[in-house]
Amino acid sequence: MSTGAERDASTDDRPPVAWRPLSIVAGGTGLMLLLVSGQYGYHRDELYFLTAGRHLDWGYIDQPPLTPALARLMSWLFGDSLVMLRLPSTLAAVAMVLLAGMLARELGGGRTAQLVAAGCWAGAGLVLVSSHMLSTTTFDLLFAMLLSWLLLRWLRTGNQRLWLVMGAVLGVGLWNKYVLLLVGVGLIGGLLIAGPRDVLRTIWPYAGAGLALLIWLPNLIWQAANGWPQLDMAGEISSQGEFGGRLGAIPFQLVLVGPPIAAIMVAGLVRLLHTPQARPFRSLGWAYLIVLGLVLVSGGKPYYSLGLAPVLFGAGAVAVERWLAPGQTRRRSALVGAAVAVNAAFSIGIALPLWPLSWLPNTPQAWINYDGLETVGWPQLVTAVAEVRDTLPDGTSATILTGNYGEAGAIDRFGADYGLPHAYSGHNAYTTWGPPPDTATGPVIVVGYRPQRLDTFCADSTLATRIDTPHGIENDEDGTRIWICRSLREPWSALWPKLAALG
Repeated sequence: MSTGAERDASTDDRPPVAWRPLSIVAGGTGLMLLLVSGQYGYHRDELYFLTAGRHLDWGYIDQPPLTPALARLMSWLFGDSLVMLRLPSTLAAVAMVLLAGMLARELGGGRTAQLVAAGCWAGAGLVLVSSHMLSTTTFDLLFAMLLSWLLLRWLRTGNQRLWLVMGAVLGVGLWNKYVLLLVGVGLIGGLLIAGPRDVLRTIWPYAGAGLALLIWLPNLIWQAANGWPQLDMAGEISSQGEFGGRLGAIPFQLVLVGPPIAAIMVAGLVRLLHTPQARPFRSLGWAYLIVLGLVLVSGGKPYYSLGLAPVLFGAGAVAVERWLAPGQTRRRSALVGAAVAVNAAFSIGIALPLWPLSWLPNTPQAWINYDGLETVGWPQLVTAVAEVRDTLPDGTSATILTGNYGEAGAIDRFGADYGLPHAYSGHNAYTTWGPPPDTATGPVIVVGYRPQRLDTFCADSTLATRIDTPHGIENDEDGTRIWICRSLREPWSALWPKLAALG
């Protein structure tokens, strides 16, 4: 294959952009997300991001700072509005739907292919679940899509300056999450396998990598100065074996996008790897397989490789467009439309807060989407903590210690309404914002610790109450115990390293 420099970039034989249908699908997706943004409540991660944003730094022990910085920005601009906190994710979802159609266009897809690709991505369960809240996953997917689209444009036009743009996107994306490194490795690996390899003998890919490193450098320096805590975090994620572990990663790929449209994604992979028409873009198919292989080997979460899934949907949508042959178009169009619509309807039902809370425990959302359950019950937890504090004669001097960052974040978000102090926790970055001062010798209100764990640092504890999540919802906080600790075994400064936990 010839290099990008040898191709005539002035010739553009792509179909026109189907702006009207793409805008309708993207706008409809954004409007739907916006309308439900204020339902139920905060997710535990959002509560954590709000507090992390108030401790803004070049990095944290469990993540880079982009999403906490967005939480701080939205809080500064719009106060305590949950709808506005989630606005960046909503806008990212709109951009992703448009990009899905643009990816299909880069692969030669016309109006139908662009619409199918956009519809598939707009209705994918992973997209709706992550875009409903402020989430690092949403931006992971967006940055991966941008890299894919830019590489496709380079493969088509040969414009070498696109490597600098790719480097900038990669650098900014690494401020969100380091998963994007897997995507970068996959894209380069795909070029090594399928070509064009001769670009790697030019300065442009290395200039792009240098720009990415330069943008990423402040966060990288922070990680180095703090002992590379992200490596410990990655090991913890791998050890958890979520989603069925390594064996479950492959089938879970299809579950995350939705079984009704999984065939389009698989067809796209086959098209990229085996059809002559897609040969110039074959490296993208290999890139997906490389990233999937890295996820399997490292024990990462299955969605880590799905940032490249929109390319597969784009190629699959082109295959669908070719499949809609004259004479059979109506029946086949109905079949494709039904698959996309059914998948979107099912994803909406499991991803978005549309059910009355009293119904939620008996819905598919409660069975499949655990994140939905994690948005219920935080104000009630804080109310319970305040009620326990009010029972204490010396409650004004109480310290609050929680077992996880969600509980601490909830107290930091809602506690001021009850005159509660900010919370301490040994969980993830909260451990770097403590410990309480050794002079804090009043009672300790301990939230979420099991008795065995509590006994390791508290010599005199009493169970104050147990929290049941409203409406019979069984989430991580259902059954949480609140204790009163009257005597610590050691000063806070000595205890604190023992309370640190990642996860």
